[in-house]
Amino acid sequence: MAVFESTEKMYEVLGSLFKKLMADPEMGVKYRESKIIICFNITEPAGQIWLTDQGEVICGKADLKATIEMDLSGDSCHLFWLKELSLPIALAKRKIKARGPMPKVLKLLPMLKPAYEAYPEIAKAHGILKG
Repeated sequence: MAVFESTEKMYEVLGSLFKKLMADPEMGVKYRESKIIICFNITEPAGQIWLTDQGEVICGKADLKATIEMDLSGDSCHLFWLKELSLPIALAKRKIKARGPMPKVLKLLPMLKPAYEAYPEIAKAHGILKG
């Protein structure tokens, strides 16, 4: 069974994570300064999450042009934010497919630390992580 029981649940959990990161004084500013638009195309359950160059989080379809697109399953997304799936391995095994300028993707890597720190508590609060 998939970690996220529905698209709505996925939007609730991952939307909370991204909104928290964009509201962070340091992380949010760095992201906006990058001028990158990311689109996460998620399967199982199907949905899209957008991070705009203005720091907005959009759950669902948006009429935007992504700088970077990431294709992954909801389970891969969950494992990634728990640090149980590393980006290099996920890319090599095609669990995550990335399209866009890789130097811009790499520039975002230092911003992952606050997400890794925040996600377990968010997942627990939404009942998808025990402990």
